[in-house]
Amino acid sequence: MQLTVMNSPFNQEQTENLNVLLSTITEAQKNWLGGYLAAIQITDPPNNGSATPGGAAIAPPPVVPVATREVTVLYGSETGTGQRLAEEINCKLEEKNIKVKLSALDDFKTKDLKKVEDLLIISATHGEGEPPENAISFYEFLHSRKAPKLKGLRFSVLSLGDESYEYFCQTGKDFDKRLEELGGERLHPRVDCDLDFDEPAAEWMEGVLSILNEAEAVESGLAVQEAAGTIVQEQQVFTRTNPFMAEVLDNLNLNGRGSKKENRHLELSLEGSNLAFEPGDSLGISPQNDPELVDQIIKQMNWDADETVQVNKQGEIRSLREALLSNFEITRLTKPLLEKAAKLFNNEQFDILVKAGQEEALKAYLDGRDLLDLVKDYPPRELSPSECIQILRKIPARLYSIASSYKANPDEVQLTIGTVRYHTHGRDRAGVCSEQIAKRIEPGELLPVYIHPNPNFKFPFNAETPVIMIGPGTGVAPYRSYLEELEEEDVKGKTWLFFGDQHFDTDFLYQTEWQRWLKDGVLTKMDVAFSRDTDQKVYVQHRMLEKRRELYQWLNEGAHVYVCGDEKHMANDVHQTLATILEQEGGLSHEEAEEYLREMRKQKRYQRDVY
Repeated sequence: MQLTVMNSPFNQEQTENLNVLLSTITEAQKNWLGGYLAAIQITDPPNNGSATPGGAAIAPPPVVPVATREVTVLYGSETGTGQRLAEEINCKLEEKNIKVKLSALDDFKTKDLKKVEDLLIISATHGEGEPPENAISFYEFLHSRKAPKLKGLRFSVLSLGDESYEYFCQTGKDFDKRLEELGGERLHPRVDCDLDFDEPAAEWMEGVLSILNEAEAVESGLAVQEAAGTIVQEQQVFTRTNPFMAEVLDNLNLNGRGSKKENRHLELSLEGSNLAFEPGDSLGISPQNDPELVDQIIKQMNWDADETVQVNKQGEIRSLREALLSNFEITRLTKPLLEKAAKLFNNEQFDILVKAGQEEALKAYLDGRDLLDLVKDYPPRELSPSECIQILRKIPARLYSIASSYKANPDEVQLTIGTVRYHTHGRDRAGVCSEQIAKRIEPGELLPVYIHPNPNFKFPFNAETPVIMIGPGTGVAPYRSYLEELEEEDVKGKTWLFFGDQHFDTDFLYQTEWQRWLKDGVLTKMDVAFSRDTDQKVYVQHRMLEKRRELYQWLNEGAHVYVCGDEKHMANDVHQTLATILEQEGGLSHEEAEEYLREMRKQKRYQRDVY
């Protein structure tokens, strides 16, 4: 808004001064100024611009603070995304002078729930519709008979999930439903986010802030400085939506000749990125689909590879081939995708598969199939590239645990990536990103990357805290990062690594490095399990049981336990083994052992990075 001399009671100089002031203050400050001037008009008689008798200025009236409702922001996060979004909306609320409390769900005192006025919950869904670990206790309380009536509470939920899972965003849906059952009122509808969460999350935040009737975001410091005649050069920030193009320095196969596995050691340059990370963090890579698969889809549909399509809401245009290569997921089918496709394909057999009552058949079809399977099995009638693009979701970035120390190697990042290959439904298939790195990425080429902090997988850096690390296969990556940083910081405490894979001769990842750290005292103990070297398969949990007495002693000394790797089998087996050790060595019942592990989680002594 600009004042002019013609339509205001101010002279030219006053108008210019007011316009400069108005261009540099926030909406909240404008509202305060309006209230301040109104207060002067009410409490002071008009004096036509003159001073009070004796030339003294009129004293401003006392400013009475406006009472506002307090907003509580709670997050449940497995990999850190939920926490980052919670911190983001916390900052936006504080910028608008809103009183706000931010907390992880497991740190929030449930007895205070009935005191909350406005509640925002941001939560991921873990596994098969389960809450993430740091949301379990709150989730159980909310769904128990102890949960209070919440009349007067206003709430909104942002759900994070993966649409390819059957119970998509289930934890957020459960929170939303339960809060309403307890008497809460939605201040904004729940938003469910797929892996490409940036836009819906931003829209949810904007909607919540709008309903709270507060001002827009604070103008950047750069704009203020430019108005004052000072130009500041800002450092570019690289994120998931604006990744850094990292040069590949090295790309090696870690497995020996004859191995059934292919695990790659990838080194990338971060020079000039201003990116930093800690042990336990992940690196996100924006991958490309297999060109052969893209070409097969285009050929099957009789499309023109050079035809242009719009790839985002901003109107960006790309060729069809480039869009299928870089923008859209084509290797995984989801139920929502099939439901959308059925409306376009005009295929009777496809309609029968998707219709209600065919849940088991639909679920079976989704398993292991991709877009090429779909258009071959149920050929659509006259489906244009633009129509097809509209129903596909964006290709999600892949996250890999970082296997190097930033302090030891500040200009690069290293990863340990297991190449995924399998055969199903008559075709050989592979993981999108892992196969790209194994087959199509050479040193000197560029990969779009960003740092994904993981606040729920953090290590202690003191010699007094024992650390137990369990990581078969590529799950060993974050421990390599941690030990490398301990070496760099010259910290030598009690560290114990359990590592497992198939064969000692071909699959002992980073063997010489572990041996060197054992010799130098950076790593105190190491136990290994190579499952295919003996008639009876031996895994890391078997080694843990063999050393149960000493392991229990470490737990009693306050050891922190870390588990990284496969969730469905390994992580569950390791958890059960820990419970068994507590029962056998500590004399606990099964329920007491589980409670012991729950308490360790609350204390951040038991952390998992599983996938």
